[in-house]
Amino acid sequence: MQPNPEWHRARRRLRVDWRLVSLAPAVLAALAAITAAQAAPDPLKSAIDTEVAANARAARVQQNIDSLADETQRMLDEYRLTLRRTESLKLYNQHVEGMLVSQQDEMASLRQQLQEVEITQREIVPLMLRMIDSLEQFVTLDVPFLLEERQSRIANLKAMLDRADVTAAEKFRRVLEAYQVEGEYGRTIGTYTGRVETGGQARTVEFLRIGRIGLMYLSLDGREGGIWNNSERAWQPLTGEYRAAVAKGLRIASKQAAPDLLELPVAAAEAMR
Repeated sequence: MQPNPEWHRARRRLRVDWRLVSLAPAVLAALAAITAAQAAPDPLKSAIDTEVAANARAARVQQNIDSLADETQRMLDEYRLTLRRTESLKLYNQHVEGMLVSQQDEMASLRQQLQEVEITQREIVPLMLRMIDSLEQFVTLDVPFLLEERQSRIANLKAMLDRADVTAAEKFRRVLEAYQVEGEYGRTIGTYTGRVETGGQARTVEFLRIGRIGLMYLSLDGREGGIWNNSERAWQPLTGEYRAAVAKGLRIASKQAAPDLLELPVAAAEAMR
């Protein structure tokens, strides 16, 4: 009996499969070796990775060090600045303490001065009253030049003493100023226009003042002149030659002529007893 052809083909496939089965362990071993070789670490790559990781850690450490160094420097700068400010404050406090001591001494001095000022003010007011009264008497008895102006100055001084808005120092200064003005009259010559009454008749004339030793006048037409006799408290007429000297003196006093000697009648000084 002949075998079936299908049976032969199945037999051949079976033989082939058995060969494949016998090769399977070797194939699996090879595959395992390849897989193990691929899974084993690469020494070079591992070294590189280690170096990169170390560099990263070093960079982080250096960054922390730089940050700490900056913070330390900032704190050191603040400390030095605080020391300078503390030293400046100590010096300023010493200066202020010295100023306070000086101010306390000054306040004590001012209190003492205020007490003295109060005493002085109580004493200076009567003194100014006496000075003004003496000045008024002096003007009344003096040669009567610029009489209205001088009497008005004295009246203003009296009115000023009653004013509360003027300090005692200013009042005293004004009184002294009036005395200085009166003193200047005795060292200068001057001329001014005014009115004089003679023979019951008033007329406008030009006055010539020679310090306090002589007061003369000349009429505007130059035909009449007079000189004040202070002992008799009256005017006396001037002769022609003296009128010419008065006219020359008027030109000198008004700065229309150069200074020159004048021959004028003046009262002789009284003999001392």
